[in-house]
Amino acid sequence: ELFILVGSYAIKYYLNLKSSAKTTEVIRDFEAYLPKYFPLVHPSPRNNIWLAKNPWFEPELLPELKKRVAQLMK
Repeated sequence: ELFILVGSYAIKYYLNLKSSAKTTEVIRDFEAYLPKYFPLVHPSPRNNIWLAKNPWFEPELLPELKKRVAQLMK
């Protein structure tokens, strides 16, 4: 019911986006791809810089992801 797309390759492949699509913009606009897809940044320690540059990620996106996963688990 929900495809969690992790990283730019998965995001661009499953959302059928051009290679020039900006991953950050796609993730920031995650609601446009719901309810089927949920794009996420790759959970790598190297992405700490990305997380620091995008402080909206944790407070805005993660609660929505947790809510949707919890609903599916019921």
